[in-house]
Amino acid sequence: MNRNFILGFAAFLLCLTSCGNGNTPAETVFPELTYSVTKEDLGEGKFNVTDMVGRKVEITPGSYERVVCVGAGALRLYSYVGDLDLLCGVEDIDNPSLESRPKMFDNVPRPYLLAGKDKFVTLPSCGVGGPQAQAAEAEKILSCRPDIVISEYEDADKENALQKQLGVPVITLRTGSAGMVNTTVYSSLALLGFVFGEDARAKDVIEYHYHSTKDIFDLTKKANHRKKGYACGLGNWGTTDQFMTAQNYDVFNFTHIDNVVTGLPKDGIQKIEEEKFTSLAKDMEVMIFDAAAVKNIKGKNFDFSICKAFQTGEVYLQMAYNAYYTNVETALINAWFVASVAYPDLFPAFDIAKKADEITLKFNRKALYSEMKALPQAYGGYQKIANPTEFFK
Repeated sequence: MNRNFILGFAAFLLCLTSCGNGNTPAETVFPELTYSVTKEDLGEGKFNVTDMVGRKVEITPGSYERVVCVGAGALRLYSYVGDLDLLCGVEDIDNPSLESRPKMFDNVPRPYLLAGKDKFVTLPSCGVGGPQAQAAEAEKILSCRPDIVISEYEDADKENALQKQLGVPVITLRTGSAGMVNTTVYSSLALLGFVFGEDARAKDVIEYHYHSTKDIFDLTKKANHRKKGYACGLGNWGTTDQFMTAQNYDVFNFTHIDNVVTGLPKDGIQKIEEEKFTSLAKDMEVMIFDAAAVKNIKGKNFDFSICKAFQTGEVYLQMAYNAYYTNVETALINAWFVASVAYPDLFPAFDIAKKADEITLKFNRKALYSEMKALPQAYGGYQKIANPTEFFK
């Protein structure tokens, strides 16, 4: 493995660890941009590539004309880099023309689906898909006659067995669990770029994401007063409410917001006790509600007036970014929005619609914000919740 990749990734992990231990992001160094594709030239246009679960797969880069993507996140990552016209099948969860299919994410913005739905509805099924699908459906994949499969099923032995059964290369990707600057995502995109002869496209998306995140980090580093924030109702497999949050929320880490939630036994999205929420309420200078939680909060008459942010009018709504795994572009838009509302003096004349369209145009090749905010569980999109009592009634 590339030595620079190892050193850079180690620095990235150190950054996340220090943030998770309660140190402020200003005390860390923004991680270097690192990603790699491990490959071996076999001659005559053939290569062995090492996929994201360590499997060596023989491929002929740029030669594939019939592509199938299976597993949570595979089609999304492919859509960022690959040509949708090469797809010859799609999971049912990503085909909105089907009546019988998993529908739990239908009303939540998934930019890749909004961008590609006109193509997806024309394709045969390569499997049901969705959170409950724990294995690829080989017979359905075979019926689509792919010459390559892109997978997010991360069991190497099962992927080897699937490849043997199908008789075509199976390339396994990973999204990983890291946050804003995600080396795992970057390397998955770079791998797709190499496999499909789209290296320039992959590089463009990766570097745009990295430098956009660094712009946020550098701008918010200038804040005179670091806001104290609470990330309210982060999505986790569709189950969330005002008590679902994270103490190592990467959007806060990279926007120089001090998370009021600390001292939990682990990082990641999790539920806190109501008593802990109440004890923290007086410190919540800014509250960011994730739209994933709104449907579970509405009508419950929870008394949010105890929260400082409700008293001062610093309550905001961001898009749900976890919907059939992480929508990378949505998480980036969230970071820009959160930074702009926490530190408005650093973002004069900031336009969230313009920024969201810029980001989706880069990732999805289409400006999608108007479609995203029109979906029922977007609740009107990014906004300051001027009347929280009425909003959550």
